[in-house]
Amino acid sequence: MAKQLLGKEVNADLNQQIIDRVNALKEKGVVPTLGIIRVGEKDADLSYERGATKRCEKLGVEYKKFVFPENVSQEELMGTIDQVNKDSSIHGVLIFRPLPKTLDEKAVIAALDPEKDIDGITDGSMVGVYTGQKKGFPPCTAQAVMEILRHYQVDLKGKKAVVIGRSLVIGKPAAMMLLKQNATVTICHTKTKDMAAEAREADVLVVAAGHRDVVDDTFVRPGQIVIDVGINVNDEGKLCGDVSYDKVEPIVDAITPVPGGVGSVTTSVLVSHVVEAAERSLEK
Repeated sequence: MAKQLLGKEVNADLNQQIIDRVNALKEKGVVPTLGIIRVGEKDADLSYERGATKRCEKLGVEYKKFVFPENVSQEELMGTIDQVNKDSSIHGVLIFRPLPKTLDEKAVIAALDPEKDIDGITDGSMVGVYTGQKKGFPPCTAQAVMEILRHYQVDLKGKKAVVIGRSLVIGKPAAMMLLKQNATVTICHTKTKDMAAEAREADVLVVAAGHRDVVDDTFVRPGQIVIDVGINVNDEGKLCGDVSYDKVEPIVDAITPVPGGVGSVTTSVLVSHVVEAAERSLEK
């Protein structure tokens, strides 16, 4: 039976660190604050927002919401981006995407100050991820993968890591962050020949394909650690990952469950990024 890499254990560790850092900032007169920009009332956005605001409240981080109807104009939204960029009391900004097709999402993202981009959506944040510079922040989900490996003391030095998925949100940044920890990294995607064989070579297998049951028992071997980033809904209406858990779990050494794994760590990472942004502002 594989060891379950539980998000709640990672959160307990992360949250205590965040509380200590928040208290240190408040002693210096700085209250870390998150700005939330949301257009419309999509269920997924509202669910994530509730999780993020509850985590902020629990950890002593303030937040301000900027909520707009679906028919908001480009001019009004860009004006709000300019407002939060200039507001020194707001340290990090979360913009829910995708935006309605009536809006120029690329222009909105480009307008956000990378120093306040706590979810890794700007080019400036990507530069930070790829070059190792302390600029912007990596996407929260990719960072959550690394926090799980850190918490469970997975030594990546010299290990072979395989990432299934090449999105800018998870796959590519996760690969760069694994590389920074001195893993040897392979990225697999839809055009990869014999993906199962590549996956079996991994010491650490990160699955971020965006489709359920992409990885089954033919992709794994004993001794592996599997990080399942996927969040999908199965035929019974229950949440599941990109990995066929029942087939893979009996074989590998350790695996993240879905739900209760990577997704549950993401909001803690989001809040930690807000706190770090506040710390950086104080340094300046």
